Amino acid sequence: MHPMLNIAVRAARSAGDLIQRSSQNIGKITIDQKGRNDYASEVDRMAEQEIIKQIRSSFPDHAILAEESGSHAGNDYVWVIDPLDGTTNFLHGFPQYAVSIALKYKNRLELGVIYDPGRDELFTAERGGGAMLNSRRIRVSKQNSMRGALIGTGFPFKTMVNLEPYLAMFRSISADSAGIRRAGAAALDVAYVACGRLDAYWEIGVKEWDIAAGVLLVQEAGGVATDFSFNDKYLQSGNIIVGNPRMHQLMYHAIEPHVPDNLK
Repeated sequence: MHPMLNIAVRAARSAGDLIQRSSQNIGKITIDQKGRNDYASEVDRMAEQEIIKQIRSSFPDHAILAEESGSHAGNDYVWVIDPLDGTTNFLHGFPQYAVSIALKYKNRLELGVIYDPGRDELFTAERGGGAMLNSRRIRVSKQNSMRGALIGTGFPFKTMVNLEPYLAMFRSISADSAGIRRAGAAALDVAYVACGRLDAYWEIGVKEWDIAAGVLLVQEAGGVATDFSFNDKYLQSGNIIVGNPRMHQLMYHAIEPHVPDNLK
């Protein structure tokens, strides 16, 4: 395993242990509302501090982009951190949340780690080295049609600006697929595409730290990730489609007619 991946795994597991210990006392956790339907807890902040401490101890010159504390200056290496993706789930005792850590070098994704502490599932990916789940190699599904496909998504719940185009996309995809799942943790949704639990996933307006690690997982598992214009600007726009090559193509054709200019 790459030395930097070792550090990311260690940091993710440390944060995950902290999160699981905190889950026993959810009623005592301090919660802040950052915006409409957007919450952060002291657990998010403590988990992020733990991850940053682990990274800084080994790579003090690396830059960091973290959900709670923002940008930390550094060199061409940038760690992209979501210490607790699925905070609302966590605060309700709904067991769908994870730690997500990615590493970029000169804006190219190099490493990705997603850790689900509740299930003790560790997803890892290295550029050119494949994708793994608990040390077992994973691949995207072989689904080749919408009929029978299970699709993941996330509703644009923080703002209603894009609700109508989203609902049009939803109608188009739900007409033929076996079902659509909205579990509330984008990092895990994308990881599930990488290991074949979901056949594809799309969302509007997610943040870079939500999907960076998962995108590399999907790519290293044989899948495809693009924005709604079939380009690679998903980390900038937050608009993303992922799936195996055939499902990605089918998803794009179902979504594209309903994409307004502001999402292209």
